[in-house]
Amino acid sequence: MKIGVDLYGRDLITTQDWSVEEIEEAIRLASEFKKMHRRGEKLPKFLEDKTFFAIFYAPSTRTRAAFEAGMNLLGGHMSYIDVSTLRIGFGERLKDVAKMYERYGDGIGVRCLDKAIDYRYGLGRWTVMEYARHSEKPVINMACCTYHPTQAIQDLMTVRERLGRIEGKKYTIMWAYASRLRGLCSIQAELLIMTRFGMDVVVAHPPGFNLDPKIVKVARENAERSGGSLEITNDLKPAVEGAHVVFPRSWASWELLSIGASRFGVERELEIHRRYRDWCLTQDLADLMDKKGIVTHVLPVLRGEEASDEVMDGPRSVIYEQAENGLYVKMAVLTLTMSKKLYE
Repeated sequence: MKIGVDLYGRDLITTQDWSVEEIEEAIRLASEFKKMHRRGEKLPKFLEDKTFFAIFYAPSTRTRAAFEAGMNLLGGHMSYIDVSTLRIGFGERLKDVAKMYERYGDGIGVRCLDKAIDYRYGLGRWTVMEYARHSEKPVINMACCTYHPTQAIQDLMTVRERLGRIEGKKYTIMWAYASRLRGLCSIQAELLIMTRFGMDVVVAHPPGFNLDPKIVKVARENAERSGGSLEITNDLKPAVEGAHVVFPRSWASWELLSIGASRFGVERELEIHRRYRDWCLTQDLADLMDKKGIVTHVLPVLRGEEASDEVMDGPRSVIYEQAENGLYVKMAVLTLTMSKKLYE
């Protein structure tokens, strides 16, 4: 496998950290792993004798499984660490944890978002970056309040597999009703990567559910450079009409995220959500999409709230393909950042 970039030792906090060429190389390597794995071929042991410490402040279904399986398939080991079992709550500083794990292993993953930070926007990002600031080994953001880079890369890979050339195609991120709180990481990760790769991105949400203005500014700059576009609207139906991709997902209001769920009030927030219960991706709404359009979701999808079963189990849905591609993208990211063998 010839590699045209050198990402050894590099962090991945947001996809903006890596160049377009570096992301392309990650997808190319992920695609190679996918072909080999599906054909039942023996995968190269690029991560033999390597240890990845994965620190989870927040729970996970797919992210944990994909990183763990990926390390195993490539000959390495992932050590799953529930942060509640560490001494951080006792007063130990993140710096000391980061410096210790850099000596024990070859990379660190951190997942810190949502309930773990009382939905206070910025705290999860700070936590991941604090590990990166003190660790000399690569730090991978496994999802924070702001970004979810490996998710974004796997979704870009999936959209390309289904649509082919994606430049100029319409990618709609729609706020969707949910009876529980969700953060912004996947929304903003998709916004950043799809504008960077030339898609015409539309974000549709009710009033008050704004995104981080700094992230929106970067996304607009991405679109200008790539030839794509960015539109933000409160009108759902036109946003879905003719879309080649629709991603329905809930997120909390900007006001709550700014001060945290405890101060704002969870029930107060959910009452606002209930005003927009009709913001659901139903089959009637999906029928307005481009004939070859696909429906994505990072999972877990809140069925019957964010989207109907008919849509999520229908022919447009690519949710399981996305999840599978997550395995190969995480394998690629781990290999590119942790294995010297890849560059030999």
